Amino acid sequence: METLDELLTKAEAAHGHMCAGQILGVRMALVGLKNLGIADPRGADRKRLVTYIEIDRCATDAIAMVTGCRLGKRTLKFRDWGKMAATFVDLESGSAVRVTALESSRELAQRMFPEVETKSKQQMMAYRALKDEELFAVRPVRVAVGESELPGRRGERAACARCGEGVNFGRFAEVGGERLCLSCARPGERYWRDEA
Repeated sequence: METLDELLTKAEAAHGHMCAGQILGVRMALVGLKNLGIADPRGADRKRLVTYIEIDRCATDAIAMVTGCRLGKRTLKFRDWGKMAATFVDLESGSAVRVTALESSRELAQRMFPEVETKSKQQMMAYRALKDEELFAVRPVRVAVGESELPGRRGERAACARCGEGVNFGRFAEVGGERLCLSCARPGERYWRDEA
């Protein structure tokens, strides 16, 4: 595994800028991997790891870069809970660890660097310097990764009876005896709507 500085350089290149979230994400991923004993997540251990992230912010890009987990590989799972948290699952051993950023780290950053003019810069400096236990809460958890969530698995594919679009991995609903995609079955939950 690369050094923290090397990983931060890669995270900045992948994300487009360096920020406190990138530093937290890189460090969060390193803590998760260390706790699971996964040394080479983008190489020899790449088929062992699934990561659940709970926020769609800068840290997510850094976590993906460090772990090698990606949505397209079905190894990065997004739960929109708005928390600076990630759960790392070792598919080989069944072990999992949830890592959350401590709210107290923001106050620590202000106390450590009161002379620095912006909170963002204070946090960037502190998040590099603080110990893991000052930044994160880490706890073992259980995660049942369902068959349809596993990387590399091919699932059932069906066409929606209403719109005709294909649906993978059983993500459809039976409504009135028809198989409908979730957007047709629950139109009130769509993130989009047709024009005209």
